[in-house]
Amino acid sequence: MDTETNCDRVPNVSAATSGNRLSVFSLALVTVAAVVSLRGLPMMAEEGTTMFFYIGFAAVFFLIPAALVAAELGGMFATSTGGVYEWVKAPFGARLGFIAIWLQWIQNVVWFPTVLAFAAASLAYVIGRPSLADNGVYTGTVTIAAYWLATAIALTGTNAAARFTSAGFVLGTIIPGLVIIALGAAWIADAHAAAFLVDAERVGTVLPHPRLFPHVDGLSSLAFLGGIILLFAGVEVHAVHANELKDPSRDYPKAIFLSVAIIVSLFLLGSLALAAIVPADEIALDQGPMQAFHVALNAFGFGWLVPVLALLIALGALAGVMSWITGPSRGLLKTATDGELPPFLARTNRNGIQVVILLIQGAIVTVLALLYFVLTNVSVAFFLLSAMTITLYLVMYMLMYAAAIRLRITRPHARRSYRVPGGLAGLCVVAGIGLAGVAFAFVTSFFPPSQLPVGSPASYVAVVTTGFVVFIGLPVLIHALKRPSWVRAEIAGRD
Repeated sequence: MDTETNCDRVPNVSAATSGNRLSVFSLALVTVAAVVSLRGLPMMAEEGTTMFFYIGFAAVFFLIPAALVAAELGGMFATSTGGVYEWVKAPFGARLGFIAIWLQWIQNVVWFPTVLAFAAASLAYVIGRPSLADNGVYTGTVTIAAYWLATAIALTGTNAAARFTSAGFVLGTIIPGLVIIALGAAWIADAHAAAFLVDAERVGTVLPHPRLFPHVDGLSSLAFLGGIILLFAGVEVHAVHANELKDPSRDYPKAIFLSVAIIVSLFLLGSLALAAIVPADEIALDQGPMQAFHVALNAFGFGWLVPVLALLIALGALAGVMSWITGPSRGLLKTATDGELPPFLARTNRNGIQVVILLIQGAIVTVLALLYFVLTNVSVAFFLLSAMTITLYLVMYMLMYAAAIRLRITRPHARRSYRVPGGLAGLCVVAGIGLAGVAFAFVTSFFPPSQLPVGSPASYVAVVTTGFVVFIGLPVLIHALKRPSWVRAEIAGRD
């Protein structure tokens, strides 16, 4: 199956491995590339030592179950090009299959303004005006301009965009990530007090000492959990390559647990480094790594490197958008060619790019980016969009878990290159743990986080709820309005 249809966030590895068997290490690395992003470090760093709880929860209740269940479904539909659309359609019908792929697509659309805000904040450091990162008008303007530039390039279908994406991941994520970890270690080795320990010792705070578990006085205290879960989303992307391993049933679990170890290590070490350098109450969600670079590199006399690293991070974010901008919408294109959407949405340009879907996608991103103009606190707008994103994505995961269980019951003998071990009971346990994790994160996502000055909690809940209802209601409405002529029009168009 073409992984690009399944919310692929890195370049497709199929071409690189065509005709060859994937090694355990290779599959682990591409899985890491689909998940890890520096954008997530500030959210975890703000939690101080309680990040151990959040990361552990995300790994056990989300990362591992999602990967194992998706591997079984990916192996069962190895020749399909519809991704989660086919996975859910098989046991539950076309309507729920369409809703699943829609949610996978729309959550990426809602997510775009957050990653581009991260790029905008980095660019502010490049031009020597970091204060602009807190300016909503600047952030919104850069977000909209960068997105439409990326869309224009994507419509050309050039191979240069794919090469830029590959280089951007290494230069804009791996290198700055390793630098921030090294800076954190050097900061502590140079006898600087770790900021997260100093914060914990402040008189009058709710954390009288470093702790591993969050101080819970309501669901608002755990609202960050949904956002942190989102940071680990995407691990299912390359599960479809399980059947390319020499022995999927033996090697895939190895690849998954290796990727989980790398993902957790990178997120944990990077977040700890950031939390050690920048006090929690000063960390901004859209510019945390740049704050750490600014503080530490200037302290060590290497301040000239700050704009260089800022440029790398910005280029990395833009390169990622270049890849993500067409990938998820291909799954939606598949539903259009199946007659689940009006025929005009299946139109492609001479380069084979889904032009109408991308233009609609761009219009939605533009409207969402206007939140930066309206909200005075960029971090609040950033997290608000993230919360809206996770509520949509988690519903898709619920459908995925339910589909795996239903298919194991109704099609027990169907060929699967990988099966979650333990028979039906084993699958139910793994999928049940995943369902419990996403259900809890889903509920907490509707509560305003106590860690951010959200203003009116009622307004926050209203915006997240309205976004969720609108975006999940649209596929239901579209399917209700579906006409037989949509299918006939597509057949005629292909003829």
